[in-house]
This record gives sequence, structure tokens and C-alpha cells, in this order.
Amino acid sequence: MNYDALLWLSFGGPEGPDEVMPFLENVTRGRGVPRERLDEVAEHYQHFGGVSPINRLNREAIAAVEKELSAQGIELPVYFGNRNWRPMVEDTVARMAADGVRRALVFPTSAYGGYSACRQYDEDIARARAAVGADAPVLVKLRQFFDHPLFVGAFADAVRAAHAELGEGAGSRTVFVAHSVPVSADAAAGPPGEGGHRYSRQIAEAARLVAAEAGIGAYDVVWQSRSGPPQVPWLEPDIVDHIDALHADGVRAVVVCPVGFVSDHLEVIWDLDNEAAERAGELGMGFARAATPNADPRFAELVVELIREHICGAPVRKLSHFPAAGETADGAPCAPGCCEPVRRPS
Repeated sequence: MNYDALLWLSFGGPEGPDEVMPFLENVTRGRGVPRERLDEVAEHYQHFGGVSPINRLNREAIAAVEKELSAQGIELPVYFGNRNWRPMVEDTVARMAADGVRRALVFPTSAYGGYSACRQYDEDIARARAAVGADAPVLVKLRQFFDHPLFVGAFADAVRAAHAELGEGAGSRTVFVAHSVPVSADAAAGPPGEGGHRYSRQIAEAARLVAAEAGIGAYDVVWQSRSGPPQVPWLEPDIVDHIDALHADGVRAVVVCPVGFVSDHLEVIWDLDNEAAERAGELGMGFARAATPNADPRFAELVVELIREHICGAPVRKLSHFPAAGETADGAPCAPGCCEPVRRPS
């Protein structure tokens, strides 16, 4: 089937101090997040001059994908749109329509299932097409890739490099980290009786695959960046609490791998490079953080391979038995009701 373009669809982030609060209001609209919590998170952004690295990292990754497409002889322009901040996906899809794009693939910058990581991107696509109207291009989302060998390989090499940074004999424990979600939201992922779409299971599987590739036998899977009222259960333990527990058990150093992220989102550089690293330092523990994969050449190769599954029937490469939700001939389409948003108290 012919496609005219690729839409690179991401979360978005502020690129100046005056953009921080409007961006956070977009992110939390309708969620009842108190103003004091927004002010607290805003301070994290202001710590870095009010600039999130995510847009820059996306542009760099897009440039690498464009280079890889050209190297493989694939003519496919790449457009960039965000859910929460400029360039907004509605504006990007309008530009695509004006440019004559009729059918496009969509790469969402998340490897996993779940509401925020997967289904919400479907909602972004539907909202953007509705905003453009009858002239909107058909948009086909690429599949999840948490168990793709290129994704796993990039993280495995990053974990090895982090261990090498601490040196042999450091007694380092490997800890895989992903963004926490409410327990109820995680339980809502996938059709009844099938947990393959469940975010926490996919994170655990990705961690297992990376650890095996890196030759690591013992590791932990923990969470970061929880928000919301304290009475609502979220996936635990938190990374900082886990560092405390490791120290109490006599662990002398920790290698942290942000396996739930494809690039250095602000939450990676704040929650891990600042808060977790600081706590480890206070306890006298060695600390090293594995790199995220988007700067690795294999990430661009991965995106182009996902594209080739659609445009020339390239085989679907996976390292697990979990369903690869997404619109491919060999993939598993999402079931009705999969990853529904959790209803919040009014």
C-alpha cells in the first residue's frame, strides 16, 4: 500500500520559561490536578531554563530517520506533531492535508501499551483528523516495539556502558525504571484474561530482554514520576525509595536504566539524574544512568524497519510472545475497550 508521509507524534514540551505553565495546563486539563502540584512541577522545568529537551531530541531523531530513509531509497517526508505543545498535532495534520498528503504512517514516541503510552495517541490521531475534516489524510499508527531486537540491543549496550562507568568490583545492582501509572489504569489494559497489552507486563518483559542481552542475572523493575492524590494506588516501588532499600541491604552502587523512555525526557533528567542520583550520593552509593536509545543509530533503523513492514512487507521482528498492538498485517489490533482511561472522581 502506498503512503505519502510519516507523522512523528510525541508528547511535547515547553521551549521557554513563559511556555511552562500553559504546557502543564494542557497536560493536566480535566484531571483535577491542584495548582500547587503544577507549581511544583513547573519548578522542575525552570531548573533547566524553562526548556524541556524533548522537542530538540525529537527533531534530532527525525533528522536521523530522514537520513536512514534516504539511505534505504525510501522517499517519505517526515512531519512533526505533539499532543500537548507546539507543534500541535492538529496544526501538523492540517499542513499535511494542505501539502496533498492523503495517507500517512504515524510513529508515536512510546514503545509500550497502556492508555497514556498507546491509546491516547489513537485519540490524538482521531482528534487531529476531526479538526481538519474531510480533507484529513488517513493516518495509520505503527506498532509497539518494546521487544524489537534493535530497541533491546541499544538499551543492553547502554546498560553495559553504565556498568563500565562504575567499574568492575563496584557491586552494582541494575535497576530498570519506567513512568508509574495508577494501578487501576494498568489493570484496564487489554481484553479480559489477556495481559499482553498491559503496560507493567511489557515493561517487565523489556527489562528481562535487556538484562538477558546484557548478561545480567539479577535486576529490579521500579517506577518513577507518580502524581495524583496519595490515596490512589500507583505502581510501586518508587526509584528513590528503592535506592534506600538497596542501601539498607548493603548494595554499594546502582545502574539505573530508564527502559520506559525512548529519550531523555525532563522526567528522566530530573527524577533520575537529579533526585535519584542525589539520593544515592547522600547514601555514599555509586550511581550511573544508562542512556536512552534515541541517539543510538539503531533507533532510526528501528523506525525505518517499522515503516518497511507497511510499505514493502518486511518481516515483523520481535523477541517476545506478547502481542504487538498496532496496524500491521502480522500485528495484533487493539481489542474494543482496551486501555480505557480510568474514570476520575468528579
